[in-house]
Amino acid sequence: MKIIIVNGSHRKNGATAFILNEMYEQLKKYRDMEIQMVHVADLELNYCVGCGVCYKTGACIYKDDIEKLSLEIASADGIILGSPTYASNVSGQMKVIIDRGHFVIEQLLYGKYAISVTTYENYGGRDSADILNRLLSYSGAKVSGTIAYRKGVSLNLLEDTRLAKEIQKSVNRFYHDIVGKRQYILQAIKHFVVFRIGIKPFVLQNSFRYEGVIKHWRGGRSL
Repeated sequence: MKIIIVNGSHRKNGATAFILNEMYEQLKKYRDMEIQMVHVADLELNYCVGCGVCYKTGACIYKDDIEKLSLEIASADGIILGSPTYASNVSGQMKVIIDRGHFVIEQLLYGKYAISVTTYENYGGRDSADILNRLLSYSGAKVSGTIAYRKGVSLNLLEDTRLAKEIQKSVNRFYHDIVGKRQYILQAIKHFVVFRIGIKPFVLQNSFRYEGVIKHWRGGRSL
């Protein structure tokens, strides 16, 4: 099984990175998992310019690290997305990945399992968690869990036993969801409505502009 963990914070030693690294260490205990940690700080990211070429051809005009990351995610069984909270939203780097990542229209995460992680100090952490969960849900993922962690300015994360338990619980559920192919009925219904009633009819009606998207759908996914 292949898992991709994306740290959407530019800091590799911040609260978001801490939680994701703990998840990485927990997942390493399962010998049947290949885990890849990706830090946005290491990526070359170009902004989406709204040209729509990816919908037509299936690939972005920029051949940068987001395109490489999308290919890795496409071959994964699960994904963990983490971001700090800036102005009640995800980080700018995570937003670029969302804009460029072929997630929603192309249904990149269809059938995969996912966890969202957000951190915050004052306000808005739940808002950024909702943004990630909405992305995951609309993209066809099954959301196994969410951690929205409020970090006190003086709090040592290593000493937070509640956080440690929450990480362990989330990772265990994530692993067993993947192995057992757990079905989340309410999530499946929500995705059916979003995709079958919203996204798919629109794309098919404009198929001349969305040839690349339709090709993605035909790539082995039961959509």
